[in-house]
Amino acid sequence: MVMNKDQMKEQIFRISGVNPLKCMLCGKCSGTCPSYDKMEYRPHQFVYMAEKGDIATLMKSKSIYKCLSCFACVERCPRGVEPVKLVEAIRLMVIRNQGENHLKADQIPGMIDEDMPQQAIVSAFRKYSK
Repeated sequence: MVMNKDQMKEQIFRISGVNPLKCMLCGKCSGTCPSYDKMEYRPHQFVYMAEKGDIATLMKSKSIYKCLSCFACVERCPRGVEPVKLVEAIRLMVIRNQGENHLKADQIPGMIDEDMPQQAIVSAFRKYSK
């Protein structure tokens, strides 16, 4: 099912439980973010873009994978906006839109390198085999 801009926006807000209208764009979340210098869109920009419905751009951004999910942005926000929850909702939407994103056991040997911890393999298999 192809969603329009408003449907995508509503779904992200429903999944995340975040009300981006509470954000006053003070930037405190971005100022405390340990990944700030690695992100294309900083946490306060992420909230603003989500509020404006620019979900498709955020879904294509590498910023959603740079977020450490450390919740530092949540701790600093004076208005209780939770940018990290928006990031996680966007990640989830990307995964859901990939379609055939299931991991099969016979694919695993080709993905393993000698430095990869076994727990990462088990976690990926559990997450992507459903």
